[in-house]
Amino acid sequence: MPPIISGYVRVVDAVNYRVGRIMMYGIFVMTGILLWSSVSKTFFLPSLWTLEAAQFAMVAYYILGGPYSIQLDSNVRMDLFYGSWSDRKKAWFDAFTVFFLIFFLGVLLYGAYDSTSYSMQYGERSPTAWRPYMWPIKLVMCIGFFLMLLQAFSEFFKDIARIRGEAI
Repeated sequence: MPPIISGYVRVVDAVNYRVGRIMMYGIFVMTGILLWSSVSKTFFLPSLWTLEAAQFAMVAYYILGGPYSIQLDSNVRMDLFYGSWSDRKKAWFDAFTVFFLIFFLGVLLYGAYDSTSYSMQYGERSPTAWRPYMWPIKLVMCIGFFLMLLQAFSEFFKDIARIRGEAI
């Protein structure tokens, strides 16, 4: 593979690896928020922010962890036929089907960008009692979709290298 593609794959994989490893600790953030919610409802006044903060943390957890999941090849797939195929045939199939993922992520990123820009422009807030601004979590979604799109291209390049019998 050309050095620029190898460099792209190395950089994208390194960034998504680090972001994914950091996001693995998001489960503790969500647990802490929900624990505080239970404690505050039992012993103090109920907190208005806990449920929505836990939802925002969960969105960040799975959106920013998605590229790492793709990188580790731990995404869900139907192994009825795929599991018995050779590595080269798997690479051919993955190189073809990744275009569906790229299209889907492109549409998601386009919608997320529009929604985020609207949210920033008009100061959109959640319609709950806590009323947090919506743009921070929408921005996280844009970043996550963008990183996932970069990772999808990285996986495509790795599949092409596997088809050609090369390693990146």
